[in-house]
Amino acid sequence: MGEDGLDGLTPTARAALDAAEVIMAPPRHLSLVGETHAKMQEWPVPFADGIPQLLALRGQTVVVLASGDPFWFGAGTTLSRQLDTDEWQCFPGPSVFSMAANRMGWPLEATPCLGLHATPFTRLRPHLAPGTRLFLTVRDGDAVAKLGQYLTDEGFGASTLTVMEALGGPRERITTHRADSLSGERFAHPICVACEIAGDGAVLAHASGRSDDWFDHDGQITKRPIRAMTLSALAPRPFEHLWDIGGGSGSVAIEWLLSHNSVQATCIEANAERAARITANAAKLGVDRLTVVTGKAPDALKDLPKPDVVFIGGGLSEALLTELETLLDSGTRLVANAVTLESETVLLQAQARLGGDLLRLELSRAEPLGPKRGWKASYPIVRSLVDRIKNPVEQWNAASGKRGHIGKRNRPTTSPSPFGR
Repeated sequence: MGEDGLDGLTPTARAALDAAEVIMAPPRHLSLVGETHAKMQEWPVPFADGIPQLLALRGQTVVVLASGDPFWFGAGTTLSRQLDTDEWQCFPGPSVFSMAANRMGWPLEATPCLGLHATPFTRLRPHLAPGTRLFLTVRDGDAVAKLGQYLTDEGFGASTLTVMEALGGPRERITTHRADSLSGERFAHPICVACEIAGDGAVLAHASGRSDDWFDHDGQITKRPIRAMTLSALAPRPFEHLWDIGGGSGSVAIEWLLSHNSVQATCIEANAERAARITANAAKLGVDRLTVVTGKAPDALKDLPKPDVVFIGGGLSEALLTELETLLDSGTRLVANAVTLESETVLLQAQARLGGDLLRLELSRAEPLGPKRGWKASYPIVRSLVDRIKNPVEQWNAASGKRGHIGKRNRPTTSPSPFGR
């Protein structure tokens, strides 16, 4: 149900509402219903508290009212997970993003739409670049000024914010402001903000190997050119889960998460101060889906969800590799970087046993040399890539001529059967 209330409902949606024995909704939606024979029940705050109340009504005809399209940053996804497929129907209306696009004349397919009701404004960080247009929904009226302050703090105070209140209803109001001039302004929920980013703030590149300056660190960081090569070897794919062992600053795991909005990562870091720094770096760059584990591998690995890909950036040892061979599912990809002779030896021996690819990286940087310039070499790095780990059972099968594959992947799967999973 939109801000225009009953008038905006389709005949099918109106028939479903008229047949309801119970109507659950926030007070704003209930006020739009008018006279009804149904029992009216307010949806509580926080939203999660209403789910047990809804499930307790099983067996009755219940209507839940939500704004616009419930499956676009709305309640539909959450509620459908709690119900069987034959227990619910959805009757969507125009989303707030659709209405905002029509007011602004912006192509919806080319304008990122973000729901910031329960997420920090740092989620915007990868999108902040002059000329970018965004549609944003925010928690309440006070959040608009906070949004403006965040943009100003990041160097984009010149951005234009078109604030659209109660779109599609009699209370609709549209005003335009600069992000850095919102002090004292008042706005009423529900709100959608159309942002045109402008300013001279730093822009986060969309390619792997972002500047080291984006990451707070104590020197333990996979440096930019090596990180770019490492991400290329890790080769993120949708829905994959990375273990970053010896996270340091978290730069590899964070860039992994920036590659796609469906991937996940777990950072394992023995140093508690560095683990906290990894969490802060991820928050600054607006990425979630990151779990930070404070502990030392391999002991810290045993109860974690299995990964699709593993990166060893610190703490490489023969004992760790041996444990990973036993612990990991067959088919897991493994990338490790070595800088010392001892760790190089570990990788050479592992490559002879596991196969895969070895690459030696030697980089030099131009630096002053007296009145002129010369090349200053960095320590060479050996990168190992094992495309497909074989655990001991699969290795035995291969050696004995038997076919077999053990282990299961974490990514969502589909079944070829017409009867579902």
